[in-house]
Amino acid sequence: MDFGILAQHLFNGLMLGVIYAMVAVGFSLFFGVLDVINFSHGDVVTVGAFAMLGALVGAEWLHVPAALGLLLGLIATIAAGCLVGVGMARSLILPLRFAPPVNVLLGTLMAGTVMHEVIRLFVPNGGNPKPFPSLFSNVTYRLGSFSVGADSVVILLFGLVLVFGTHLVISKTKLGLAIRAVAQDSETARLSGINFQKTVLGTFAIGSVLATLAGCMLGFYYREINFNMGVLLGVIGFAAAVVGGLGSLVGPIIGGFLFAGVQTLVVVLMPFSSEYKDVIVFAVIIVLLGIFPTGLLAERRSERV
Repeated sequence: MDFGILAQHLFNGLMLGVIYAMVAVGFSLFFGVLDVINFSHGDVVTVGAFAMLGALVGAEWLHVPAALGLLLGLIATIAAGCLVGVGMARSLILPLRFAPPVNVLLGTLMAGTVMHEVIRLFVPNGGNPKPFPSLFSNVTYRLGSFSVGADSVVILLFGLVLVFGTHLVISKTKLGLAIRAVAQDSETARLSGINFQKTVLGTFAIGSVLATLAGCMLGFYYREINFNMGVLLGVIGFAAAVVGGLGSLVGPIIGGFLFAGVQTLVVVLMPFSSEYKDVIVFAVIIVLLGIFPTGLLAERRSERV
């Protein structure tokens, strides 16, 4: 095989792995703090993509410089993630904290449906795919048969910084210490003076911002978004979090890259069946869950098994 083409596949796999990891980390944070599965998380990805697109279109209409428009788009995307995350936690997750788990599953599933249906109904022609602008038009790096756009390189580096930055926030900051304490034992954390509600709201804000930024990255990478783009990505992110180990932080990152790696291998080794790559990778995930029922990096606490 041409090594340039192989490098192209590896780059694409790395790009998808970063995006999957960002979504999977959110699922794991939510589960670690409150033992909940937020099935609206994939639709938060869609919210982020459309928030960025709306800001960019508005900036272009107002003749704002491109760099400033991108900055405004990032602010809008982060703000949308914070609002959705905090709003979900305050209005739905915390009130249902002591309800049966199925109630939370149903509530978050319906909330996600509301999100993408609102986009479909209230965004002009929201049911149709929307073209997404590029970061750097016609700037491409080539090495033999390997070519990559400058915007793809920036997106990849940005995603890697976000993933490892989130790891540092959780492991090195006071908020991260509070999140880990609540995840370990919420009652003891409260007795130690940790504000339980603020910690939960902060956790959902972080996880949702990662999802909205993942939506932006998908838009810039594929140059197109649609109102239901987050549905499959939510399933993939959840699968990556489960196979990596729900409740841990490193596990979902590994799961995200594993998922993208298997997809890439299918495309490289079996190009004739590349349209079935999602089917094959989900089959692989099922096998891995049979071998590692609690994930590759399971939590140490027995009650989480």
